[in-house]
Amino acid sequence: MTFVNSDDDNADLLLLRSGDSGYEDELAGFQLGFTQRPAVVVAARSAADVVAAVRYAAAENLPVGVQATGHGLPGGSEGGVLVTTRRMDGITVDPAARTVRVQAGVRWGQVVAAAEPYGLAPLNGSAPSVGAVSYTLGGGLGILAREFGYAADHVRWLEVVTADGELRHVTPDSDPDLYWALLGAGQNFGIVTELEIGLVPVRTLYGGSVSFEGRVVDPAEALRAYEAWTRTVPDGLTSSFAAVPYPDLPALPPHLRGRYVVSIRVAYTGADGEELVAPLREIGPVLTDSLRVMPYAESHTIHSDPDFPHAYYGDSAVLRELDVERVGKLLRMTGPDAPRMCVVQVNHLGGALGRPAPNAVPYREGRFLVRLLTGGEREQARAVLDPAFALLADDTLGRSLNFAFGGGDRSAGLYDPETHKRLAGLKEQYDPANLLCRNYGFSAC
Repeated sequence: MTFVNSDDDNADLLLLRSGDSGYEDELAGFQLGFTQRPAVVVAARSAADVVAAVRYAAAENLPVGVQATGHGLPGGSEGGVLVTTRRMDGITVDPAARTVRVQAGVRWGQVVAAAEPYGLAPLNGSAPSVGAVSYTLGGGLGILAREFGYAADHVRWLEVVTADGELRHVTPDSDPDLYWALLGAGQNFGIVTELEIGLVPVRTLYGGSVSFEGRVVDPAEALRAYEAWTRTVPDGLTSSFAAVPYPDLPALPPHLRGRYVVSIRVAYTGADGEELVAPLREIGPVLTDSLRVMPYAESHTIHSDPDFPHAYYGDSAVLRELDVERVGKLLRMTGPDAPRMCVVQVNHLGGALGRPAPNAVPYREGRFLVRLLTGGEREQARAVLDPAFALLADDTLGRSLNFAFGGGDRSAGLYDPETHKRLAGLKEQYDPANLLCRNYGFSAC
């Protein structure tokens, strides 16, 4: 354990090296499937600490990465400097302006709780434990995405430490190119210490899920019915289809134990939710039905994502259209008889997600996003997932950065050619030494 004096605020910067007390704990996060062994871990408590960490990395010629909650892990910190930001957890809600300022370590559940007393809601994702800043930098496909767009579309400003060790206040007017790149290209252009993002006036919503036993209701037929249903709903309704083969474990609720569960999840702020979802209940015998009007503070129950750390590997494909025959084959490949447990999710895109915005979030013309998640070593997981995604190749526009859970192992397809070219030019401008190495394909990591 080493303390280095930071010239920026005369505070002590906490550096942890392998073998130091607290090193392993500082690395721990939500993702248990990939190990990282940085030479130095900086436990940041302020923007000044992040400035000192980046300057230290530059002086030592070490790559630098950042970790908030650990849902996603940086690809460029191995043998370098890892900045952890979970202690930076300040939140400030401005109810009059309908905005919230969040520091780099804040989780979405905290923001939901802070905004709720004012009848406001953030454009958060499905899991309360996900980092708000890192999620937003990847685009941010949220619970109400078809009504309000990507979280990145609502960012007012960001404070970021760039590779030159400077803390910058970035707005679309002050630094339009850097603003554009940060929102969609993650932290390859700097370590964001704080941002301000818009809130939406939502106190309640109609949401939940309706599920079926996948051995009773054919998942491919349920998907066909779901795809047809999405063509009838208003732009403000956000939904997804999921297929999960649950293991027979005592820790699971009895109604899930050993079942292959096919679910359709819904989130909608309109008043006619019951009428709109009626066709879903006709798909087949219903296993569970939690669709209801709920406080926004309960929106995490729509997906009920696991809240405990675990190992996972996954990827995604943004599709022009959903070919139900091909995705039906994918469901059969990844169902209960697959060599590894796979979770399939199909998100309905469109609506406000298709609107242009001054950021690098790509593939806005996509109509659906297919996400696959599994466990095991990377090579074992890829042996299952790669053939499944190959089925979708003809309809695939690219991949979603938020749902590329591969530990930074692949960059192909994360951006369309025009966006990729612009990002490569800006990378050369803002980080020519590639200090902030994230391996998104526009720099040599």
